[in-house]
Amino acid sequence: MDAGALSYPGDRPLAQAAIFIDGAYVGALSRSGGVEVDYALLAGRIRDRIAAETAEPLDILRTYYYDCLPFRSQPPTQEEQQRASARRRFFDALEYNPRFEVRLGRLQLAGHRRDGSPIFRQKQVDLLLGLDLALLSGKRQVTHAALVAGDGDFVPAVQVAKREGVTVWLFHGPRAGADGRATYSSALYREADARAEMDAAFMRSAARAPA
Repeated sequence: MDAGALSYPGDRPLAQAAIFIDGAYVGALSRSGGVEVDYALLAGRIRDRIAAETAEPLDILRTYYYDCLPFRSQPPTQEEQQRASARRRFFDALEYNPRFEVRLGRLQLAGHRRDGSPIFRQKQVDLLLGLDLALLSGKRQVTHAALVAGDGDFVPAVQVAKREGVTVWLFHGPRAGADGRATYSSALYREADARAEMDAAFMRSAARAPA
């Protein structure tokens, strides 16, 4: 769809947004704040924040969630299988939300620490997110992109989106986490057109209701 052809009843122009969520990033923020996130609510809060500063009516094309399944040995242990099954059920539940799509990379064992604990690294997750952001922007399918992430590796994709005329929003954590370390790249923060901090109040507004 050509963004220039987007319309709304009454011939008012329509702003179209896509939301790109780094699942590991939001997971770390939610654990730090003691909040279990409802991702449909989170997408709604993000939409409301952008709509408050957008003159045109705002529609959400799709919310993309990026993550990976837990690591499994070869052959996997029963505990590893149970963790993977639980995570798969979570991903399946996300896709029942309207206009949600889950995109999965993989988790790779990268070695062990001195205490013997494993070191895991996500593979392909950043690449998938960056490609989706660049492709949707290049095809003029969105006018706004909301990036929920903190990694500086997304800067090139953000630059591509901006060159295509897309307004890029960065939804990020506080300047410093509980460990005192920055929760987002300063280069990514500078590159974004607009920024919104997901502070404690914001995270609570997107919390899952108690069962």
